[in-house]
Amino acid sequence: MEITAKDVAKLRDITGVGMMACKKALIETNGDIDKACEYLREQGMAVVAKKASRIAAEGAACAYISEDKHTGALVEVNCESDFVAKSDVFVGLCEKVAKAVVESGVTDVEALKAVKTADGTIDELVTAATSKTGEKISLRRAVIQSAKDCIEESYIHMGGKMGTLVEIKCEGLKPECVSEVVTMAHDVAMHVAAFQPPYVRKTDVPESDVERERDIIHQQLLNDEKNKKKPEQVLAKIAENKLGKFFEENCLLYQAFAKDPSITVEQLVAATAKKVGAKLEVVRFSKYVMGEGIEKRSDNLAEEVAKLANK
Repeated sequence: MEITAKDVAKLRDITGVGMMACKKALIETNGDIDKACEYLREQGMAVVAKKASRIAAEGAACAYISEDKHTGALVEVNCESDFVAKSDVFVGLCEKVAKAVVESGVTDVEALKAVKTADGTIDELVTAATSKTGEKISLRRAVIQSAKDCIEESYIHMGGKMGTLVEIKCEGLKPECVSEVVTMAHDVAMHVAAFQPPYVRKTDVPESDVERERDIIHQQLLNDEKNKKKPEQVLAKIAENKLGKFFEENCLLYQAFAKDPSITVEQLVAATAKKVGAKLEVVRFSKYVMGEGIEKRSDNLAEEVAKLANK
């Protein structure tokens, strides 16, 4: 009997076991899904059966930076409980996934599962971790930043509740000064986690967003009684000044630096550049908030008790 990719995918959805193991089980059982499930159970592999419907809304964001500092990855891996998220098994899995992203350059979650590591494919590592923890574990997303003339640095907040990755372009940076820039980049990554700016600089803000903000400010001025008699050109100037405040609040470079509010992030970068004798520029950043957008399970104890009582 021909085993199709659809059959393999169906068995994987039921059991959570890796694709290759599912294919082998179907071959051994001549394509019978039920017998394939039994086969996997006999092999001790169907440990994640019936976990597909569970909600994996806990977990962690994890980062990995290459030894030369030119490539960095940020990943989010989910599980069902905060207890498992803090376990050595889960933390170890996250670290291996992040490293695999850097070494392979693969960020697509499905493609990432097939990436090989020294301990097996990522899919096999997830299956093994699921077996050890007894919880549904899933890869959610991954991003990679890489450039030969840049330094990548990360910051992980509260054991993985949030992760940030910052890229600093360096021109004329001496090898002995790399650590100084890495320290600065780490502080910037921490600032991103603290203030969560949407953009790096003014030019990164979409023009449509700028125009919408300008219109809102203009309407606010018109609704203010004291502005009714002011000429349109005066109102326009006031609006532009207020728009500047919008950029200060939403762009990383213009925000007051988290560790020293007396300077902006832009001034921090400039001061570091002067100190190391190189040209430095914040190019981009990535940010993951663990579980962002995932609907968490809401348990009702009274309902659970009632269900048990009626059994």
